[in-house]
Formats: sequence, C-alpha cells, structure tokens
Amino acid sequence: MKSEDTPFEGGPMDGRVLPVLVGMTGHPPKTYRIPVPGPDGGPPTVLVYRRVPRDSRGGLRFARWKYAYAPEGAKGSGRKWPWSKPERPSAADPDATPGGKPDDADG
Repeated sequence: MKSEDTPFEGGPMDGRVLPVLVGMTGHPPKTYRIPVPGPDGGPPTVLVYRRVPRDSRGGLRFARWKYAYAPEGAKGSGRKWPWSKPERPSAADPDATPGGKPDDADG
C-alpha cells in the first residue's frame, strides 16, 4: 500500500509527521484516530484528528492534506439524506401548526 507523510497540528501530536496510508484515490482518511493507552492499564483514550487542506495554493496539483486536532472527538459525517428528515406533525396532533395560508380564514 502507498503512504504519504502527513503533518499533525494541535493536541498531543502537534508538530509530528507520520506516514498515513492513502486510499485508491490518493487521499488519506477523513478522520485519523490514535488510541492512547490509559495510565495504570485503565481504559484507552482515543485522539481524533480531522483531515484539512495543507495550504491554499491553487493550480493543477494534487491536494496535500494535514490533520487538525478535534478535541470534541468523533462526530457524524454531516450527511443529510432525504429519508432522514424529521416527520411532519400529523393532522390529529392538536399542537400542530395549521396548514394553509396565514391570511386564509378557512385554514
């Protein structure tokens, strides 16, 4: 497999450069998790880093990446699927807002 030396910013790994495996597209993973053993054999702590562009230079070149520390940990991907929308209130719900136009007397 191919790897790319990728710098880390922030957190305990600040300033370090690690070889990170890249996928078929040549990009490293969007998140990089580093398990750190707990003191005295306790539960491990997981450091989470998010992939961000390394520099803002334009042009036709391969994108270079770096990892920035994400102290909030792992979040969802942020994808909004159409079938994930919250359900609309039903007509039988007394707290539901009435349909129709605001000036419509019939509702």
